[in-house]
Amino acid sequence: MIIDGKRASDRAIELILAYYAAFNRTDWESMLALLAEDVVHDLNQGEREIGRDAFRAFLTRVDRCYSEQLGNIVVTATPDGTHAAAEYAVTGRYVAAEPGLPPAHGQRYSLAGGAFFAVRDGRIARVTNYYNLQDWIRQVERAAAG
Repeated sequence: MIIDGKRASDRAIELILAYYAAFNRTDWESMLALLAEDVVHDLNQGEREIGRDAFRAFLTRVDRCYSEQLGNIVVTATPDGTHAAAEYAVTGRYVAAEPGLPPAHGQRYSLAGGAFFAVRDGRIARVTNYYNLQDWIRQVERAAAG
């Protein structure tokens, strides 16, 4: 398949890939610029947050607590470009503890993750993230004990 940006699905895929490229650069401002002002963010096994300001606060937590890179990213989109899904591999270090999670000591981890997106007017209108939280907890606890 040739992605030439002419099809709505191509544009959605390019948008999601740009979002993840900004994440991997820790370029939060570029990442935020790809989001609708009223973006809906469904956190893995957590609350729904709404708005770019809430997403900015989420990125601040991520930046403080984790050092992560996403790889092996695969993105698909509906023909009309209004929905997309991504699968990826996360490699990271847990550098500062979050409330309700184990203590952080720089533990390394790797796990599979995925996300679902809604796209509206060339921006990401919804992000729903999924990964195996219990697997992540086992990995950081094992690394801390090891």
